[in-house]
Formats: sequence, C-alpha cells, structure tokens
Amino acid sequence: MKKTLLLFLLFCSVTPLFFAQNLSVERIWKNYEFSAKGTGSIQAMNDGEHYVTISEDGSIVSNLIVTQGKDQQKILVPKEKLVWNGNAISLASFEFNATEDKILLWTAPKAIYRRSFEAFYFLYDIKTQKLVALDEIHSPQTLAEYSPDGTKVSYIHGNDIFVKDLNTGKVQKMTQDGKRNKIINGTTDWVYEEEFAITKAYGWSPDSKYLAFLKFDEREVPEFQMAMYGQLYPDQYTYKYPKAGEQNSKVTLHLLSIANGKSQQINLGTYEYIPRLNWSKTANQLVVQTMNRDQNELNYWLIDCSGKQLVQKNIYQEKSDTYVEVDDNLMLLADGQSFLRCSEQSGYNHIYQIGFDGKARAITNGSWDVIAFLGMDQATQTLYFASAELGAIYKSIYSIKLDGSNKTNLTPDIGYHNADFLNGMKYFIHTYSTANTPPVSVLRATNGQLIRVLEDNAALSAKMKNEKLNPRTFLKIQTTEVELNASLILPLNYDPNKKYPVFVNVYGGPGHNEVLDAWDGNDYFFHQLLAQQGYMVLSIDPRGTQFRGAAFKKATYLQLGKLEIEDVLAATKVFAERLDVDPKRLGIMGWSYGGFMSSLAMTKGNGLFKVGIAVAPVTNWRYYDNIYTERFLRTPQENAKGYDENSPINYVKDLQGKYFLIHGSADDNVHYQNSMEMISALVKANKQFDLFIYPNKNHGIYGGNTRNHLFNMIFDYIEDEL
Repeated sequence: MKKTLLLFLLFCSVTPLFFAQNLSVERIWKNYEFSAKGTGSIQAMNDGEHYVTISEDGSIVSNLIVTQGKDQQKILVPKEKLVWNGNAISLASFEFNATEDKILLWTAPKAIYRRSFEAFYFLYDIKTQKLVALDEIHSPQTLAEYSPDGTKVSYIHGNDIFVKDLNTGKVQKMTQDGKRNKIINGTTDWVYEEEFAITKAYGWSPDSKYLAFLKFDEREVPEFQMAMYGQLYPDQYTYKYPKAGEQNSKVTLHLLSIANGKSQQINLGTYEYIPRLNWSKTANQLVVQTMNRDQNELNYWLIDCSGKQLVQKNIYQEKSDTYVEVDDNLMLLADGQSFLRCSEQSGYNHIYQIGFDGKARAITNGSWDVIAFLGMDQATQTLYFASAELGAIYKSIYSIKLDGSNKTNLTPDIGYHNADFLNGMKYFIHTYSTANTPPVSVLRATNGQLIRVLEDNAALSAKMKNEKLNPRTFLKIQTTEVELNASLILPLNYDPNKKYPVFVNVYGGPGHNEVLDAWDGNDYFFHQLLAQQGYMVLSIDPRGTQFRGAAFKKATYLQLGKLEIEDVLAATKVFAERLDVDPKRLGIMGWSYGGFMSSLAMTKGNGLFKVGIAVAPVTNWRYYDNIYTERFLRTPQENAKGYDENSPINYVKDLQGKYFLIHGSADDNVHYQNSMEMISALVKANKQFDLFIYPNKNHGIYGGNTRNHLFNMIFDYIEDEL
C-alpha cells in the first residue's frame, strides 16, 4: 500500500511535465490563462502609516503598512452599507476628504474615450455610516473631487462645472454654456485627451476659494462621423476631431470665485494650446503652460492669487529646433519661489529646478534619460525618479537630494521597475518584471527596505514552468547607419543547422519602445505560440524611439516614417543574413503606428517581406489628428513633402507579397478612413490584398470574443501565408 501511494504521488508530481499543453490563441485571448494580477487600488492615509484598499468582499478597509493581519484591519465602509435603492454597489474606486471622515466613491464607470469616463458618484460618511448620491439630477458625472478643505465636491456634467456644498447639500451650477460639440468647461476635447493625456482641466486653489478651469470652444472644429451598426438604420456618432492642418478648439483659462460664482478670463498672451495647469499645494499660486501650434515653444505662467490683487507673469520659456515635450513631470515647491520640471535641453531628459525668476538648475545630469519624476519628500528634500541610466531597455528607480547629491539606485536588479509613492512619501508600491518573468508587486520603504509582498503572481510563474517557452533575449543589430536595440524569441526545439521563418513585430513610433526588458502580457504568449510553430519572433526599435537621448528620438522630425522604415528594413536584412534564417520567409506585423510601419514595409520594402499585417494603420498622416501629427511634421501646408513621401497610401504600386488590412469601424483614434482610402488606392493600382473590418470596434479592437477572433485570424494568416 505504501509503495502504491509513493508511485501515485511520484506520478502526480511529474504529470504536468508529460501533459503540458501547447499554447493556443484560445488559452491566451479567450480563457485569459496567462493574465497577471495587479494590486488593485491602494491609498495611504494622512498619517503615512496606514493604507486603505477595497477588500475581496467589496468593503473599504484600512490596515497598518508595516504590520498586516486581520487583527489590525479596520473596516471603514462595510459592504452591507454600500446599497442604493435596494441594489448593491460594486466599487470602482474611492477618494477621501482632507479629514478622512468622508469618502467619495464611484461605481459603474463607462468609458468615453481612451482615458475619460463617466460614473455614478456617492458620498459616504464614516461616522454616521450614511450613503448618499452625489447628485441624482445631474448624473452621471465625471472628474468629481473634494475641495482641499473637504467642505465641497466639484464635478462635471453636460460639459459644465458643478459644486456641491456638503454642509448644506446645495448644488450650484458654476458654468452655464456647456454643450456637446460646442463648449466644454473643466474637461478636455478629444485631441487634448488623446495627445496631451489630460482629461481634468480644472483645479481647486489650496484655500478652496477658487477654481481654475479651461474652457474649450470647439464650434469651429471640423466634425467626424462614424456609423454605429446593429439596427435597421445605423446611428451616426459625431464628434470634433481636428485633423492635421485643421482648426483647433479655442482654449481659454478662467478663474472662478466660489463665494460669488463669478469668473474672469486670464490673459496668457498668444498661444495655440494650454496643455497643463497646476496649483501649488501650499499657496494660491497657479502655474499654467502654453504652447504655440508648432509645439516648439513652451511658456510657463504664474498666476498668483495669494494677495489682494491677482498677479500674473511669464516666468519661464523653453524653445526647441524640433518640439518640446509636455508631460506631468512638474511640481511646485513649498518655497513658493520655484518648481521642478523635466527637460531635454541638454540632449537628454533631466530634472531641473526652475525659479520664478526664470533661472534653471540641473538636478540630474549624464548621457541617459530620466523616464519620469515620481515625487518629492519635502521634509528630507529628497526626489524620486525613474531612469533609463542602465540602458534604453531597462527602467530603474532612483532617489536624489534636491541639491543633486546622493543619487541612489533603489532597485539595482536589471529589468523594469515601476514605483507608485503613497501619501507622505514614506513608502512606495514597487512592481518589478522582466521580459520573461511576470510582475511582482511589493511594498517598500523609501530607503528600499522590503515591507511586504502584495502580489507575486506565483500561480502564473508556476504555470509558466509547465509551458513550452523559450526566453525572450536581447541583442544589438548594427546597420550601416546606426546600432539598434532588438529582441528575439527562438523557435521551440531550435536547431542552428535549420533555417527558420522570421516574424517581425514592430511599432516604431516617436517616444515608444517595443524592445523592453519588461513583461509584455498576452502579446508575450502569442509570440511564444508562434515560436512553438517554428517562427523566430524579432522586434526592432528604430530611430525615433526613446530613452537614447533627444537626438536619437527626434531624428525623424519633419519626415515621419522615413528613417524608421529604413532602419527596420536594414536591420531585418542584416538579421536575415544569419545561417539559421530563411530569407524568403519574412513576415511583419504592427498595430496603429506599427500598422503604418508594416504597410510601409510592404510597399517600400522592395519585396523583402513575404507577408505584412497592418492593424488599425495610419496610411496618410493627413488623416490623423493635428496635435500629434504636427508635433513631428508641422502642418501639411508647411511640409507637404514630409507627409506625402512617407505615407504608404502613395506607394501602393510598389506593393509586393501578401498584405492584410484589419480595422475597427468605430476607431475614434486612427479612423477607419485610413483603411478605406488605402483600399481605394490598392484597387486603382490593381493590387490584391486581404481585409477584415470589426463593426463598432474602436482602436483597441476588443470586447466579448473579439480579441480571440482577431488573433485566431492573424495566427491562421501567418500559418497559411508565411
């Protein structure tokens, strides 16, 4: 009996090795067997020693950061109290007021575009355990938040700003002219959201007496329509979308007095864009950024509301021969006389302290890029930032003193590190991954000390050990022009004496890297699936990608696509000289900018690639939005050559090989128009191609069984044609 049991246990221990399944599209994109887990919403409380999160049962609970356990856990909002009109509320997220006795929470968020959403907001009083709707009449809302003193809540509904007084329950409509596709108050239009990554266009002054907000007058912006299918007569979705060279919204800055409800427009000189506005956390000082249309001149304006009279002045200006980046790497310091920002003025992206007198001082320096400024501990004068100092494919977290001394790598392991600092800057959530290991999230003190493991994705890591996987490795490819970063997954059961087909995965757009030593989610497993079928999977980062200095990133200025496709073609040719490569079986695929690149590869590639797949591609930059396109190309009126000489739609006569176009008909970003115009050009040139359209799907092409269907189709196409 003991011998039988021993044999049975031995059999169980080795069974996974014998019965390891092959990968399939269904396992990846239908069953989502390989999805990594995250940590969920975690917020630190004012004392910096407790954190709050949503528990598994849907309650809001607090816990000690350093010591964890059920005995230390405190339930702040029991799930039993989260009921409205007899229905349980499923929390999406929450926010405390300043005194942490009230919570703003929201449920049922519905996406508007990529970053924006509307939801149903509620207010919960921890002391009374009472739940009330924020505003049942003007609902749903977006961008709701407490005033700094916690006595009011502001929000947007119907393109207007509302403020609710929590003491009286009174709701006041602070703007009156909001109307869809005409006037927007306090939030942004489509192109600002997509290209400046901003949806919240208002903010409270620290003393809760003022609201600064942007007003968008988009009445003269051209409209774009998309048919939405599913009924006898399709609906027409209409929204404002300014294409390259077309009219933008007229954006103005306003300062609203909460006491009397009156607002005044602030004069900011001549500009095209207002991409950011930031209040100080300690004083009634507002810093607003303005840019010209070419995006090569950035101005900082100080609006000082701390005295009896409003004072405004231009405190800093940065110019570039190409373009100036806009990002969230900005902080007003407690000294009330300076702020921090990142700039590429030295040739690499670094952190600067800039005084209100316009004088700038570099805090970081060197031949490497700061990726992001993460925050500052004012008490210790310590800054935290993410850096590519170890190489463009890596990301590390550093600390440094405000005076530039004592730079310390808090995450010395090679790979990709992310850090989210909690309130008080005493702790941060550290997430680490590599190209071949799923993310592990832990809680650390700011000196790097490990406090607790939050999510180790142990189940996924164990599962991967029983899969037939080859590691993704990194290499350099030297062309006649430049050395490029690349990554490679070799075929399963690789034999150096055999010749293999190569599948090239490409993006290649400005400021975006594919070749990273970071977890790539389901795309990693799809590429492993191709490797199991005998393909080499190659990724290449051409000129124009980031973290190799401004010159490398901005080399593509005014000729978007030219150097990128030259680099991808040249690197692929160099790689195809390997003895283990079949140079007659090269394929390429890309999505969005990558679809633009794969389309160029099939038209300007002179038959290098046998197969090309373009998902949601830009085919002519004249069809894309103006903020993104003009940043790199200026307007078509100024630079027609830069547009026309590098758009694949103009090279369809040179198409060789099998070309597959895929697009969502409701793509609000890269319009379906790009593929329609490409089709017309292909037909005119008598070129055969393949096409698939996903009705009502946006740029991401997802929802329900869509991704499973999409990648099954792509997989079959690669198998059949490559």
